[in-house]
Amino acid sequence: MYPIRAVVVDDSAFMRKIISDLLAGDPDIQVVGKGRNGLEAIELVKKLSPDVITLDVEMPVMSGIEALEQIMKVSPLPVVMLSSLTQHGTSETIRALEMGAVDFISKPSGAISLDLHKIGAEIVQKVKEAAGVKVSRLIKSEIAPLRVSPLLRSGGQHHPGSVLAEKETVRDDNEKKIWHAEDGRRNVHNLVAIGTSTGGPKALQVLLRDFPRDFRGAVVIVQHMPPGFTKSLAQRLNSLCEIEVTEAEDNQVLKEGHAYIAPGNYHMEIRQRTDGELYISLNQSQPRGGHRPSVDMLFESIARIHHPAKYAIIMTGMGSDGTAGLKKLKETGNCTVIAQDESTCVVFGMPRAAIRAGTVDIVAPLHEISVQLMRCLSS
Repeated sequence: MYPIRAVVVDDSAFMRKIISDLLAGDPDIQVVGKGRNGLEAIELVKKLSPDVITLDVEMPVMSGIEALEQIMKVSPLPVVMLSSLTQHGTSETIRALEMGAVDFISKPSGAISLDLHKIGAEIVQKVKEAAGVKVSRLIKSEIAPLRVSPLLRSGGQHHPGSVLAEKETVRDDNEKKIWHAEDGRRNVHNLVAIGTSTGGPKALQVLLRDFPRDFRGAVVIVQHMPPGFTKSLAQRLNSLCEIEVTEAEDNQVLKEGHAYIAPGNYHMEIRQRTDGELYISLNQSQPRGGHRPSVDMLFESIARIHHPAKYAIIMTGMGSDGTAGLKKLKETGNCTVIAQDESTCVVFGMPRAAIRAGTVDIVAPLHEISVQLMRCLSS
């Protein structure tokens, strides 16, 4: 469907012009409207019915987040957010992705980025990719209430009470270690590695909310994101999930009941000491397939580990990152691979590539992935 009809919304006249010129420079994109704030964004969407819209996160009158909420309720369409690398900007961007934004672009040097042209190709690519996403996939997968299968628990016992209320109490007392009675255990029974990209933050929320705090395994995650945003993502997931979710640190020892997200701009590999202890190794070697962190590098590192039991999950995302790593994992003969199905992916690229390569054992809708994992763990 060309040309792609785009609307650009930013409170800075300079930024509106730069973004519009970058997009209009591509023959497949036509900029049909520009707005200064969220209110104008809503009106432009109603009036012009564009194929895609770019929204600045922080704007006067009505913010990009407020506008996004209204747009997804009344006139849903693919949205790409533009965010500055501030604590507020990164946390609001994670909220936007939860609310249905397809993707985001990090402004390289603040709200008014004079060097925005440096990421011009990225802006054009993400707008074109977003325009091709089916709106139904953005709005149909609401975050389900917390539901943890008893069979996923190590002891099969049900833990009553509100997860969020209990975790808040733990935080208030600065005693988060009571969440895991076996923090000192050196060995991990199960290692779950997850790779995802576009659509991943919302998908991770759905998946990880099914993991109980006494989950007998460690979870390692690569989500394609620039620096700063992975920390906000980890904090958001940690506030919603029973397991502890953190941004990974170099030389950090893996613990059961914990999930670790690779920091933006760092590859994450898992290594094993002679006593069996697993730990995280971060590096800034060359990007793989344009990605740092790379899902392939995470999966390939796990292929070199002989134990514990290994499980890989490949979820929504553009491209094929992860497929080469899954091939290495399958060569070891000691890994079960689960792929998210097309109907629940925002973008089916990464799972499709893995499935076509013959590296996948199970294909499941997003809400069923934890069930399939539970069956593997209990068999």
